[in-house]
Amino acid sequence: MNRDEVRAKIIEAGIVAVIRADSTRKAIAAAEALAEGGVSVMEVTLTVPGALDAIEHAARNLGHEVLVGAGTVLDARAAATCFDAGAEFLVTPGLDVETVNAANVADKVIIAGALTPTEVVAAWRAGADLIKIFPASAVGGASYIKALRGPLPHIPLVPTGGVNLKTAADFLRAGAAALGIGGELISTAALNSGDTARITELARQFLDIVRQVREEEAKLALASD
Repeated sequence: MNRDEVRAKIIEAGIVAVIRADSTRKAIAAAEALAEGGVSVMEVTLTVPGALDAIEHAARNLGHEVLVGAGTVLDARAAATCFDAGAEFLVTPGLDVETVNAANVADKVIIAGALTPTEVVAAWRAGADLIKIFPASAVGGASYIKALRGPLPHIPLVPTGGVNLKTAADFLRAGAAALGIGGELISTAALNSGDTARITELARQFLDIVRQVREEEAKLALASD
């Protein structure tokens, strides 16, 4: 996929699953369970032991079904190693312009982290494809996304932190381009017990929310024409 196609797929999918685990094996198990549940975009964070091995494994074995990216990417050097491992996109917790530049040079998608309006605009001007609003729940949740969208409707926002089954629809209705979902989707307890079917079921529930909200919005758009 080229960069435009990757960007479009992330927005179409509506969910970026954030895989954090305490071993490579568990990260791979999470990726497989997510794919089984229909999640087509996921990031393996570099906080996972052996994260690059997990990215490489998922990209090789799930690549026809899913986009595999790297999360918690802190600098340009890490970005390069992630691309070498097969990551199709990067996600950063905050704005590091050199990392954005590295993605641009590689012609890869980057979801750059930001929080304030100033940071959002700076990340967008630096060349980020989408902006991760983190931690979204700490600054007002869906209402904060709606407030940002007012003056910045052209910037696609991906709220992360505090997105769960109760709040996901509100974030989407507030104008989120996609949702970053970690522990509320990839349950640590499920991974530790080996009950990955729980992750698959949660994946389906979150995807149902995305589908339902988008259907609602499409009907409202038709009614207003």
